[in-house]
Amino acid sequence: MGVFSTLRTSASALTAERLRMDVIAANVANMETTRTANGGPYRRQRVSFSPLLQEQTLSVATSGFSRWQSEPTSAGVRVAAIDEDPSPFRVVYDPSHPDADADGNVAYPNVEPITEMTDMLSATRAYEANVTVLNATKGMAMKALEIGKV
Repeated sequence: MGVFSTLRTSASALTAERLRMDVIAANVANMETTRTANGGPYRRQRVSFSPLLQEQTLSVATSGFSRWQSEPTSAGVRVAAIDEDPSPFRVVYDPSHPDADADGNVAYPNVEPITEMTDMLSATRAYEANVTVLNATKGMAMKALEIGKV
């Protein structure tokens, strides 16, 4: 793996984790939103990742002969989807609330603060790990450039 492909891989992960943190922040900001444009309470959003693949041509030796073979290799990560969490809403009895139903129950979003904070810590750690990879790669590239200097 070359220097630039390593940088591209880490950069794609940084972009994906930043988007994940933005979605988590939106979930926390809307944890009390009982009415949205769709008419119901806010529904928790989840981010799904998938590998970003690229074709790589390899020289493969078989029976003493070499041939070229194309294989997909990982070139980073991308956001595959941002979907809604299907878990049920939290129902609270509050007949004075403007969004209460006929029984006095209010449906609140399915956002749990503990889950969101855990996801935020995970996303932050992944972001920090990728920054570390970027800095290490940059340091190795700089040392490689210094080899030719006398």
